[in-house]
Amino acid sequence: MNFLWPQFLWLLLALPLLVLLYWWLQRRRKQTALRYANLSIVREAMGRGPGWRRHVPPLLFLLAIAAMLLAAARPMASITLPSTQQTIILAMDVSGSMRAEDVQPNRLVASQNAAKAFLADLPRHVKVGIVAFAGSAQVVQPVTLSREDLNAAIDKFQLQRATAIGSAIVVSLSELFPQQRISLTDLTYSRNTDPFAPRGRSLDQPRGEEKPFQPVEPGSYNSAAIILLTDGQRTTGVDTAEAAKMAAERGVRVYTVGVGTVEGEVIGFEGWSMRVRLDEDTLKDVARTTRGEYFYAGTAENLKQVYQSLSTRLTVEKKETEVAGLLALVASVLALAAATLSLLWFNRIL
Repeated sequence: MNFLWPQFLWLLLALPLLVLLYWWLQRRRKQTALRYANLSIVREAMGRGPGWRRHVPPLLFLLAIAAMLLAAARPMASITLPSTQQTIILAMDVSGSMRAEDVQPNRLVASQNAAKAFLADLPRHVKVGIVAFAGSAQVVQPVTLSREDLNAAIDKFQLQRATAIGSAIVVSLSELFPQQRISLTDLTYSRNTDPFAPRGRSLDQPRGEEKPFQPVEPGSYNSAAIILLTDGQRTTGVDTAEAAKMAAERGVRVYTVGVGTVEGEVIGFEGWSMRVRLDEDTLKDVARTTRGEYFYAGTAENLKQVYQSLSTRLTVEKKETEVAGLLALVASVLALAAATLSLLWFNRIL
């Protein structure tokens, strides 16, 4: 816990002075009582004394003052709160390498099953979109709340040639920021075109009245996130590092999930064969650049656990929150309790 106005904590030194004042008043009260000639007659007239109860209201009031002084210092605490992230894009690899069986029954089926389990665990208010990518990337299910439509889109995956990881990130960004009219074609084939400008406009053209894009702090956009599931071996499309930088400049976190094994295996696909390995370095770089996290899913069971972990991470998060209001409420309750007990027991307020 830290404090926005720590200088107010010096006021807590007044608490020992209040305790001493209370002790002095009690001692003075006893000295006044000693002036009576016959104390036994006084005790008999007053009846049984209040005993320990007389100290309870002052103690509660002292605690109330302490809570108010702490509230004045504006304390900040890390509290786990529901996340503000409302949209998740699942970018899933459907390239030929996903037919490898180092994850049973194979990488694609294991990822499909885990993704559907992940959707089942998400709160119903979280919107999800799906991007499938191989040699190119496309939105196979626009952002929706319908888990049935999402599951149907996942079941329709078909393996294709090549792997365009960077393109998958760019298409995911275009789904999150439709107003920016991202052009994947321009980014892929023209180095002089801004992919976040209206289609066909080059960097050399004047923008007129349009406000230029301003990068933000990586990981600062808390309304959405991208989950990228792949073996990490890019063969075509937008450069992965460049796409990750674009996501970072827009504050979007990319959580990468590596499916398969580092050793990989040899697979055959449409008359050709090759060894497909998990490229962890690329996926770790993407996660590091965007302030996301990398998860290794070497088996089907690990893959399910990864998605369960992601579900937890994307729905709750720790935030620095001011708790002065809570302390002020505690102080009010303590002061009210002190006054109430004093009235009930002694017919006076403290």
